[in-house]
Amino acid sequence: MNFKKHIPNIITLGNLLCGTIATIYAVEGNFIVTAQFFILGVGLDFFDGFTARLLNVQGELGKQLDSLADMVTSGVVPGIVMLQLINKAIDKDPIGYFGQEEFTEVASSLPFLGLLLTLAACYRLANFNIDERQADSFIGLPTPAMSLFVVSLSLLSNGENIVFLSKLINEPYFLIGVVLIFSYLMNAELPLFSLKFKEYSFKGNYIKYLFLIASVLLLLVLKLAAIPFIILLYVLISVLVNLFYKEKH
Repeated sequence: MNFKKHIPNIITLGNLLCGTIATIYAVEGNFIVTAQFFILGVGLDFFDGFTARLLNVQGELGKQLDSLADMVTSGVVPGIVMLQLINKAIDKDPIGYFGQEEFTEVASSLPFLGLLLTLAACYRLANFNIDERQADSFIGLPTPAMSLFVVSLSLLSNGENIVFLSKLINEPYFLIGVVLIFSYLMNAELPLFSLKFKEYSFKGNYIKYLFLIASVLLLLVLKLAAIPFIILLYVLISVLVNLFYKEKH
């Protein structure tokens, strides 16, 4: 038995485990622990691909397993988090199950719009597996980027960071707008640059390096509140690069 080829798959299952635990805490309305397990899952999602390339054991099983794990960590988790955020914006309390608070009449259906993110993520992940154009770049926003945006909003909703941002996060129709926009972005025919490096020269990767430098500066200045701005910057730079490229050609 060649154990080496199973190492990336074991890491992928670690991602799935973290996503499952994050789902449980998201249902309970515990955003902090949800974010901790989500971040760990996303880290393992990156590390499994890196390990597969390092050991030269990429295969179809790993590709399918990766998407199934991502469906939980970057599909189910952000959908439930958004459901909780919308309900909190309406009713000021997480929904909670397992003996906690139940839906109020006012919030009986609107929060379920947050689960559109889960459906859109599922469609994107399935499409990604059969789209051969996305080997070196992305068409549409990757699900981990969407998930980072949504989970970061849950940590910024208490008003301790940027005041105007926390006020927006507590507006249900702003959150519904986020759901619709990000559901579209994940499946739009929008080319987005990848952060994978084939080689490390500045000339061949200046867009990636500039984005990484800007991201680090935003994190130093805004800390946690920088995450949604970094995701938006990623989309904006990709759009500008595409427009510039079209004008050149």
